[in-house]
Amino acid sequence: MALSVSAVLLLAIVVVLLVRKAGLKVLHAVVCVLLGFYLAGSNMAPAIDDFSTSVSDMISELSF
Repeated sequence: MALSVSAVLLLAIVVVLLVRKAGLKVLHAVVCVLLGFYLAGSNMAPAIDDFSTSVSDMISELSF
């Protein structure tokens, strides 16, 4: 699953807020980003993709 621009933007905003308000250090955020890139190229990528697709489908089916 390719993340849409809105999901990437939302995650970027969350990281910025965590850096500014919650005391997350920039180095920690960079390490998390690098971990994400390495996970995307690993054998775990299909399982992570399936999980994120399932979660996004579950959220989209919720009716408020």
